[in-house]
Order: sequence, then structure tokens, then C-alpha cells
Amino acid sequence: NILAEKIEDFKNNFTRFLVIGKNSPDASGKDKTSIMFSVKDRVGVLHDTLVPFKKYKLNLTKIESRPTRKKAWEYIFFVDFIGHIHNKNVKKALAELEKSCSLLKVLGSYPIGE
Repeated sequence: NILAEKIEDFKNNFTRFLVIGKNSPDASGKDKTSIMFSVKDRVGVLHDTLVPFKKYKLNLTKIESRPTRKKAWEYIFFVDFIGHIHNKNVKKALAELEKSCSLLKVLGSYPIGE
């Protein structure tokens, strides 16, 4: 439902909202998945951690880091990529990713917005 129209400050600006629930929607064929993960700090760790995405041909659409606020120089990475949690390649990539992470959470899969 659209609550208010034409509230953007630029014509091509989009604001997105998310709905939090216990279950992910079924795969639509045009989906995105959001995850968060943390790794122990060392040279090249982020590069090494992202290898499964390339290996299983999953296109990253966003990567963002945020401090954990627990320890200096410790970060949580938020990643969005094309694919649904029920896809074979996504499952394989996340299984490999989990091996190198101290924390991995799947935030959900959802249809790509227009």
C-alpha cells in the first residue's frame, strides 16, 4: 500500500521499507537475499570471505560495514545479493561462507523491487 505519493526530493529517488516476519516469501525467480556476518580481523579476510559469491556466481548488490560497538576495529558486514535462500547456489555459498565467519545471519529473501 502506498501511504503518501511524491514525497521524494529527487524524481528518481526511491525509499524502500521492509517488512519483518518469521518466514521468507517463496522464490519468485527475481529475488534478493540480505545477510549479515562478522569475521576475525586479518589482512585479506574480507576478500577471502567473499570468494563463495564469485564461485557460485552470485551478484552482490550491496556491501556495507558497521562497527559492532563491542570491540574496537570489529565490524559487521551487511550484504545483499541476487538469489533466494532456497536456491542451490545460495545454499552452497552460504555453507562455505559460514566456515570463515564468527557470525552469519540470513536476514531474509524477498522479490526484487521495481
